[in-house]
Amino acid sequence: MPETQSATESLAAFVAGTDFGALPPTVIASTKQRVLDTIGVALAGSTAPGCDAARTTILTEGATGTSTIWASGERAGSRGAAFVNGMHAAALDYDSVYERGSVHPDIVTVPAAWSVAEQVGADGKSFLAAVALGNEVACRFGAANLENKGWFYTAAHGVFGAAAAAAKLLGLDSDGITNTLGLALSRAGGSQQALLEKSLAKRAQSGFAAEAGVFAAQLAAAGISGPKQAVEGKFGYHTLYSEGDPTVLVQDLGTHYESLATAIKKYPSCTANHVPIDLLIDLANSNDWVNRDIERVEVALSPFANQLVGGTFNPMENPQVSAQFSIHYSAASALLRRRLGIAEIQDDAVLESRIAEFIGKVDVKVDDLNSGKFAPASVSVTTTAGTTLEAQLENVPGTLANPLSDEQIAAKFRDCAAFGLQPREPAEADALAATLSAMEKRDDLDGLLTRS
Repeated sequence: MPETQSATESLAAFVAGTDFGALPPTVIASTKQRVLDTIGVALAGSTAPGCDAARTTILTEGATGTSTIWASGERAGSRGAAFVNGMHAAALDYDSVYERGSVHPDIVTVPAAWSVAEQVGADGKSFLAAVALGNEVACRFGAANLENKGWFYTAAHGVFGAAAAAAKLLGLDSDGITNTLGLALSRAGGSQQALLEKSLAKRAQSGFAAEAGVFAAQLAAAGISGPKQAVEGKFGYHTLYSEGDPTVLVQDLGTHYESLATAIKKYPSCTANHVPIDLLIDLANSNDWVNRDIERVEVALSPFANQLVGGTFNPMENPQVSAQFSIHYSAASALLRRRLGIAEIQDDAVLESRIAEFIGKVDVKVDDLNSGKFAPASVSVTTTAGTTLEAQLENVPGTLANPLSDEQIAAKFRDCAAFGLQPREPAEADALAATLSAMEKRDDLDGLLTRS
């Protein structure tokens, strides 16, 4: 790439010049897994608070568009469908997350790319390439982010990934994608205040970013220009939002793929719970314990993880969110039910009496020498017979260092598909998963998520 190119122009040239055949097999495989995962969590999240209201609001403009709302099979305009699917995918905090930066790329890029792919009749390979390239853009924004100023970076970074994916599917050249990224700068936003107040705006923000990315690409396709130095300019993204190093955005571009460091969540809860859940389920399965067999459980967490999930469990105001951010609840469910899926974060499951009785047996120990975030973590279980069993895990399940198997990802999709606006039986879910997992063989995406 010419030295005179800005970082924004270099990213645009990379997106414009890279097609499905140029992507490494590892990137294609990871992208396919995460497309499946994103659609699954969106199906499950479609009935979460606020999500159906968002869908019906979009449909008041008329269900005559080209793009599918995944959970219902209804049609909306490309921007409206991207918004709804992005919000649905974010609702349960069960979506994939880039390990090295504060961005969840797939819940923004996949909805944006899907809606445009349907609009233009793109084939599966083109769709997958657009998602992979959009994710790479979003993750590189995350890698270059050096300061957390309170922005909600899934939306703030993600809008550029969504814009890149949409522009690729619209067939824009390098100049057109540069304009798209410049226009996306004007729509970058999102605030962590929504998280602090536990408002539904939190899950809407990924939808806003998906919608804005699509719109930016459509405007660029119509000839509207954007700044050429949207990233690194005097008032560009990194100056205003993160004060990061924009050179990271283009370092080894095309040879190294940051997006491969995106983890698929194994459990629908805060990632700080995942290592203890995994360890305790394994111990419970190996020892066939019941409630009365267990005297005490100790979970050792890093200070970072303890801040997120180590507090007193109080489910009365919001049972689901309380469960998702409680190691006490997670440990109880792991040991007594030997699972923690979507059924286990429903209100009736969270409030089950045997869980409430067991939680008093769970103690949390903060390991001040543990400088990690979510791992390592360890557990110990002492039985009424006086035996103590211990276990430790160094890497969070689903991460690059401890990836989920294809069967584990398929099982997660099956579990997700059993919930939402149109629950699917396991056989139907497996058939849909098989189709989505062979996306590169599709001539188009039309009707894939419309039930007969």
